[in-house]
Parts: sequence; structure tokens; C-alpha cells
Amino acid sequence: MMLDQDMRKWFANYFGSKVRFDEPMSKHTYFKVGGPAEVFVAPESIEQLAELILWSVEKNVPYIVAGDGSNLLVSDKGIKGIVIVLTKCLNRIFRVKEEKESVIIKAMAGTRTQELCRFAIDEGLSGLNFALGIPGTVGGAIMMNAGTSTGTISDILESVNVMAASGDILKIEKADIDFSYRSLIWKRKINISGNEDPVILEGTFRLGKSDTLELKKEAQVILKKRNESQPTGLPCAGCFFKNPTSGKTAGQLIDMAGLKGTRIGGSNISERHANFIVNTGNASASDILALMQLVQNTVFEKFNINLQPEVKIVGI
Repeated sequence: MMLDQDMRKWFANYFGSKVRFDEPMSKHTYFKVGGPAEVFVAPESIEQLAELILWSVEKNVPYIVAGDGSNLLVSDKGIKGIVIVLTKCLNRIFRVKEEKESVIIKAMAGTRTQELCRFAIDEGLSGLNFALGIPGTVGGAIMMNAGTSTGTISDILESVNVMAASGDILKIEKADIDFSYRSLIWKRKINISGNEDPVILEGTFRLGKSDTLELKKEAQVILKKRNESQPTGLPCAGCFFKNPTSGKTAGQLIDMAGLKGTRIGGSNISERHANFIVNTGNASASDILALMQLVQNTVFEKFNINLQPEVKIVGI
């Protein structure tokens, strides 16, 4: 444990019902696995978030922002320190400016990506349909440069507002962010503590003008294709491994290695899409990690390719 009784008392006094201690992360991840977070807190305002960041830096207590838990695998022993969720305080979308052929919008980091996609369709704005079906929040989508074969978040992003360890809010232009496949690097030096990233508060996006009816038709086709090619109905975190930079995709390599349907404990490689590991109902994080290791070892032995997880793995 990192927090003593005085620290826990501070959290209880400051955040009230919005903080939980020793909270099972299995309740908050798409995989439905994971041990307890020492502190699980949902700030209700930017001011509370700033106070929390400043406190954690001062007390040298680590924190992570969990988003919606969609791309997260938490170990069975749980997480020391603080897990922050922003879905309560940063969940708005609004228009900023309208131009001749485009519209600038802002979406706060705790907004769910699918809510942003629906907003764009309803407003007749194009450029976001590639993200239909991608789970998680806007903040997570920016951090992971979420995308598909038809587009990525970096294609439409203009700038990002972040909170540094000092509590200051900084605007980072797209030119100061180095986006790559499922990741980003901050080019501009930001005052952060240790190795932790600044906390993304909101993204500004440029979308095209289109027709709501046409966008809805396109959305139906995209979602139908996703549902036909990916597993549904079982807990999972989406694509587990990053695709190699060239050649076959991760799913194709896993399939060619003969691993579809392979099972360890309650974890299983989907028969529908080999790059999906699913929880069949009683999996532990250890089961999923063991299956990950098996996939990595087998694919390396057969094809001399190191598959890297796309899912973020955290915990003790």
C-alpha cells in the first residue's frame, strides 16, 4: 500500500462519494478482470482534477487515467496508487467555429468516442465515421491515435489541451505532437512528474460538412462489417496486438500460426478474429497474459516477428 490513513482521510473529505478505496478494476475494464485499485476517483470538476494532480505529485503517489477501461488490462494484484476516470467531469462536445467547408468542434477527454461519432452524424459532419465501433473515450483515442484502415484520430485533430503536473492547462498544437501507429510522443517539453504523461483534457477537431442521412447510411455499412468480422457478446479489449509495420496483420499471423480458438483458463483467442482475446466468463488477468505470451512466442518462432500488445497492461 502507498496510502496511509491520513491520505485516505484526505481523499474521503475532498471527494466524498466520488472516491472508492480498494475498488476491483474488474468492474471498470472491458475485459472484466483486474485486482483492486488502491484509490479509484472520479473528479467532478477541472479544479478537483488539478488539486488531485498537485497532491499526487507532492506526495509522490503515482496515478493513471483509465479512460473507459476499453484498452486496459489490469493485473490480478491490482494497481498501487490512484486510478482517475474523467467521464464525470469532462464529457461535453460543442461547436467552436464554422468555416466554408469545415466545422471546428471540441470534445472533452471523458466523452465516449461513440458519443462523439453520433454527435458528428447528427450534426452532418464527416470525418469521424472511421471510429464507429471503437470503444473508449476521446482522451484514450487521442493517446492511442485510435483508428482503422480508413482513418485515425490524428487525421482530424487540430490541437489538444492538457493538464501538466503543475496543474497548468497547456494547449498543444498538432504540429507539436508526433503521431504514429497507436501512439503519440509529445514534441514540446511539458512539465510532468516522473514518466507520467500529461492528462489530456480535450481535443479540437476539424470535420467536413456533409449530409446526416448519407452519414447514417455509411455508418450502417461500417457497423455491419465490424459486427460480422469481430467477436461480440464476450468481454474483450478490442484488437490485442499492434499490426506489424508491413506484411501480414497481427490477426493473419496468429491465424496462420494455428492459434485461433486456443484457450488458457477462461481466456480464448476468438474464432471470428484471431487478434481478439476474449474472456469466456471466468478468465483472470493471468490467463490473458499467459495467452498473450503464447501468441508472442509462437508467432516469433514461426515467422520471426515480435508482436507488441496494443492493449495497455498495468498493475503490480
